Amino acid sequence: MTIILIVDDDESSRQTIEAMLEGRDYQLEMAKNGNEGLNSALRIQPDLILLDVMMPGLSGFEVCRRLRSTPQLAEVPIIMLTALDDRASLVQGIEAGADDFISKPVDRQELVARVRTVTRLNRYRTLLEQRENLREMSERLVVAQEAERLRISRELHDDLGQALTTLMLSLRNTQGDLSVPEAVLFERLQALYEQTSEIFMKLRRLAQDLRPPILDTLGLHLALETHTREFTNRTQLPITLEIDPMIPVLPDIYNVIFYRILQEALTNVIKHAEASRVWVELSLDDDHVHLTVQDNGRGFPAKETRSDGIGITGMRERLALVGGRLLLRSPSEGGTILSAGLPIRSWRSRTQESQ
Repeated sequence: MTIILIVDDDESSRQTIEAMLEGRDYQLEMAKNGNEGLNSALRIQPDLILLDVMMPGLSGFEVCRRLRSTPQLAEVPIIMLTALDDRASLVQGIEAGADDFISKPVDRQELVARVRTVTRLNRYRTLLEQRENLREMSERLVVAQEAERLRISRELHDDLGQALTTLMLSLRNTQGDLSVPEAVLFERLQALYEQTSEIFMKLRRLAQDLRPPILDTLGLHLALETHTREFTNRTQLPITLEIDPMIPVLPDIYNVIFYRILQEALTNVIKHAEASRVWVELSLDDDHVHLTVQDNGRGFPAKETRSDGIGITGMRERLALVGGRLLLRSPSEGGTILSAGLPIRSWRSRTQESQ
């Protein structure tokens, strides 16, 4: 539903505009002056603002300038309602950032047509931005895939390849000298066994990085429990895990995303947080499943809360692919809270339709 904010100090004007637009697919919000209009715009993030020019205190021109200088509202379409018809006033409105003008008294057909046109253009601009974001995301995904393939290739060639070459040479040397004493032969075979075991463990870790088999064999709940337990054993960082028992069986893509985000989040805690404890929760509400990772570390300054490192960007893009969202904040008392939410209502609807 399109949200329209009407900013006008005249109550009768607000009521008139409301009557002209009601019955359509609009959610109408009202503000009685410029300051109230600015506060309401920040709070509700409207799709369109109908802004009166002549208001006490902040004029419509000043409100328009302030809206355009506010990053969250800079792209919101603004139609100015004015009884002024001189060229200088229209120029002033354009310079302030208005998208269109409607003269008072407002004509119903003109108002409806202008609102429909501006909202349609805004939706088109939003669609173009979304397409551009998807294009950039696809490019980053391709780059990330190639980087991962390069890493695997190097690990196979430089690490495992060299280890296997050493093992083959050792086997050949042993094969060519079977006359050595039994104790010496045993030591050589024991060394070969240890080399083989080390190669096996490296292959296993590489396979787990590509696709955690525990997700397929045990499911998400036990996979999260196993990963947090093993992470604590490796790092000595205590982790408390809570999982809502009412969470349904989720699609495979959801399981992979949650598992990867937990891996990345815990890695970030060890690298940056200087934390002594972590809390992990998988919870359910009516519309979403949430994975929350909270630590008691040093947090980060408020101005950095939207900073996107490679890890955070990867999380956001994984979630965006299935309509999810990542929230990251640092409370005033310290620490960091990372919350990843994935929608389940649309997935449940698709599942029910296919049955």
